[in-house]
Amino acid sequence: MAGAIAARATLVARPAPADISARLAMLPLAGAPVAHPVSISWDAHQIPFVTAESDTDLAAALGVVHGHLRLGQIDLMRRLSQGRVSELIGPLGVELDRTIHLIDLSRAVPGIIASLPPATLAWAKAFVAGLNHAVAASPLPYECRLLGVRPAPFTLADFFTLARLVSADISWMVGARLLRVQARAGAGWAALWPKLLAGGAPPTLDDPDDAAADLLARHVRGGSNSAAIAGFRTAHGSAMIASDPHLGLGLPNNWLIAGVRSPGFACVGLMLPGMPFMALGRNDHVAWGGTSLHAASSELIDVSSLPDSDFSERLVQIRVRGAGSRVLRLLESPFGPVVSDGLLLKSDRRLALRWVGHAPSDELSAMLGVMRAASFEDFTAALDGFAVPGQTMLCACADGRVGKRVAVHMPRRPLGEPSDLVMQPEDAWDFSDIAGGADMPVWEDPADGIVASANEQPDKGDIPLGFFFSPPDRAHRLREVLAAPGLRTIEDMRALPLDVLHVGALPVRDELLRLIDAAPADFVTCLKGWDGRYDAASRGALAYELLIGHLMRRLFPADTVSGYNAVWGTRLLLLREMRQVAPPLVEHAMAVVLNDVVEGWRRWRDWGGVHRYQPAHHFSALPVLGRRYRSAAFPAPGGDDTLHKTGHGFVTGPHFVRFGACARHVSDMADLDANYFVLLGGQDGWLGSANFYDQVPLWKRGTYIAVPLAERSVRARFTHETVLRPGLCPGPAGAGGPRPP
Repeated sequence: MAGAIAARATLVARPAPADISARLAMLPLAGAPVAHPVSISWDAHQIPFVTAESDTDLAAALGVVHGHLRLGQIDLMRRLSQGRVSELIGPLGVELDRTIHLIDLSRAVPGIIASLPPATLAWAKAFVAGLNHAVAASPLPYECRLLGVRPAPFTLADFFTLARLVSADISWMVGARLLRVQARAGAGWAALWPKLLAGGAPPTLDDPDDAAADLLARHVRGGSNSAAIAGFRTAHGSAMIASDPHLGLGLPNNWLIAGVRSPGFACVGLMLPGMPFMALGRNDHVAWGGTSLHAASSELIDVSSLPDSDFSERLVQIRVRGAGSRVLRLLESPFGPVVSDGLLLKSDRRLALRWVGHAPSDELSAMLGVMRAASFEDFTAALDGFAVPGQTMLCACADGRVGKRVAVHMPRRPLGEPSDLVMQPEDAWDFSDIAGGADMPVWEDPADGIVASANEQPDKGDIPLGFFFSPPDRAHRLREVLAAPGLRTIEDMRALPLDVLHVGALPVRDELLRLIDAAPADFVTCLKGWDGRYDAASRGALAYELLIGHLMRRLFPADTVSGYNAVWGTRLLLLREMRQVAPPLVEHAMAVVLNDVVEGWRRWRDWGGVHRYQPAHHFSALPVLGRRYRSAAFPAPGGDDTLHKTGHGFVTGPHFVRFGACARHVSDMADLDANYFVLLGGQDGWLGSANFYDQVPLWKRGTYIAVPLAERSVRARFTHETVLRPGLCPGPAGAGGPRPP
């Protein structure tokens, strides 16, 4: 079927180049589901600022905006969340669909909708109505034309199921890899498991055995940096914040930038396509950011010993392109859905999944509350209802205060580390004993005026929040930069996400240098002189990474490397292992790999010679024609453990960055207009749009787009004016012309 889609790509014309005027002419303005006209102003990057007379009109207009910019992306995400990939790619998608149906992302959706507060329900309904206006009256996106599908109208259930997809548990990706490692390790697993508890989350997105995990990981908030600094440490006395979320680096980008103003909201920020809230941003009073908590919100339970009478069967019919339909027979256990015969959490044992996200919760109300917050107390109170995915949320206030809190609902497990990856039924937690947001830690007004988060292990409390965390290097670096002598400026905050220094690499470098006997003098000099910075032009970073990569692959069998590769702490863990190896063996391994290391160092010249970006549309996976959907490759600064996150595994040659920082946000609370954003890609998901890729040059230069909040500044900057007009049914696109084909 991939070949058939590729063949279709030769017949379906790619969209003609479209400047912003051409794109905005496609915007369905007439007959919108609003009670009053809504102004949507756009800047040169097609970033919208929406001004509405009511909050529900604002939500509807945001739905239109999301549909205009990202309808193809949102529709594909909806199909993935509902296990409907087979509709697009045929039998090859059946097992992926089975996996999604096994996890049952929609399980809690009826309860979520039934329990929504009236204002939140009205907001969600209005957003879906706006999105459906775009579905009915916008031109068909290229992705849909190529696949030969037309998006159906969205429902509330569609929306909240999609919301559960973007709330998927990062521990599923860890478990997917560790289950395979456990199966291969056999009797050695008992010794390996405690070592692996030092860290945990998939470091890369290019494992060929992890197609399902990688597809989910592109939508899961798996990493991020965020830091805020109090007013007494800044040059002007107000707090500042800088955040950069880490996700898969595909096109269109996983984020879009927007500004809004209505009676209840005045914000600028980053939004996930199809989600009507700002996950990172600021209003008049507070700014907020967040990072993945790496929360242990799920548990795998071995239900193999339960009698057959304890299980029930759930039947799901799916449509398969070119092959009719199929009925999937899915097992239910007393502890949750049985997931072990799917692609993601595959096992020879019968394993059930217990996930906090299978119970109703109200993240939408929580985030709308954050968008309205007028103080740190409002911010923390709003997040009490936020259950999944677990986040560490940071706040910077116009009055100079800063703080952070854990936003998650968690089972009340006993303190201590779990005895194994998979639990026995008698040890499983139940939904009657879940700790809510009010039970979670809050840190406010720290004495040093700095709050920071980078997926590191939080301070231990009464409830275990997780078991696998990133190394603390990035969090330490955030604090180190912000705590430097002198008052911080907005320029300091704008530079923070661009930082490529990894001080922790230098002691390891020194240890490796002691193992080198007969290396060329220029190589040794370069390595000795390396300052720990992963600039794209750094020869020292290349020498260090090649040395680590070749040495570890020589010292340890593939199964050991892949086991440690299941966790963020791969390097730390394997270096600890190396120190347990007899010195003569390590020295011999170094002597064997050194020629290859030096040869590669000379051939590729610098870090950017092997470590490269190539943002690519998801159609880049098509055979033969996939190259049509790939951008030109360019050097990538940063690495696994730098603030400028560009993920990679062990390096032995050229590779592309598939996971890392994909957006940036900086705000200075002293100035309504001092808000800066940039995407690795562009704002518009329409192939051929001038705004599909236009922010990449800014990303390369480390510059930003200013997105003001003050009304006068908005009028001056957002100069492309469009107005949604109310009506009973979808009208023509643009300014009243015929509907585009």
